[in-house]
Amino acid sequence: MRLGQIRQEGRAVAAIFEDGLARPVPNHTLTDLIAHAEAEQIALWDLAGRIASRHGVEAAPIIPIFPVEVWACGCTYEMSASFRDAEHGTREGMYAYVYREARPEIFFKGTSRVCVGPGQPIGLRADSKFTAPEPELAVILGSKGRVLGYTLANDVSAWDIERENALYLPQSKVYTACCALGPVIVTADEMLDPYKLSMSCTITRGGKSTFEGQTSTARLHRKIETLIEYLLRANPVPTGSVLLTGTGIIVTAESALAAGDVVSIRVPEIGELSNTAVVVG
Repeated sequence: MRLGQIRQEGRAVAAIFEDGLARPVPNHTLTDLIAHAEAEQIALWDLAGRIASRHGVEAAPIIPIFPVEVWACGCTYEMSASFRDAEHGTREGMYAYVYREARPEIFFKGTSRVCVGPGQPIGLRADSKFTAPEPELAVILGSKGRVLGYTLANDVSAWDIERENALYLPQSKVYTACCALGPVIVTADEMLDPYKLSMSCTITRGGKSTFEGQTSTARLHRKIETLIEYLLRANPVPTGSVLLTGTGIIVTAESALAAGDVVSIRVPEIGELSNTAVVVG
């Protein structure tokens, strides 16, 4: 099932997307729908199918969920770890260490306050000269870390701020419009193998491509359940949170984002997440 949200009468409403139309779920956001399913102890997709309108409407997807919390992982793809070590001038540095060792890098990305949906602007910090998109597979979490579904994410990052000093990571990662999610959530019952997804990313400026990259989730170094298990250690993440699983597509400084650039991330099974960069702050 393809779940998400639409704008209806000025409000966000959960919806099932099928056959080019959206079937609204009355009086529910996606977060409400998850809480309702948890309370009734039934599958999210079963509840959605039961209470959604039988009549589809033409409506574009907005942000698929207003996450209670967003957490993100790093160094889960070899390319990311080696690039970040090269940025710091070390051949076998702290990023390669994290890639190799059992404990993953996990950091707090923010809440729905810093998130945007498809078609909405993503943020460029005014004090950064090298901000880049980080295309990622995102996991929607139910109670006790149960995987409810998958969507696309852009973990927008001010790389030059982190490069200056690793302790500046929160300023590199957490600010206005630093996380894009969408376009829809493919529920876990339909996404049978999240490790066989082909992901691409393009950046266009004035209609011309400045960057093209691709990867496969088959290159994800850690299992998603392992990332979730570490996330939940002494950290009871609330239902309706989102976990970003790391990027395998690296945008170099030559393709740093500028205001007006359009970033498009695509996985055929999920869709396309497209956002235009704007300066914030």
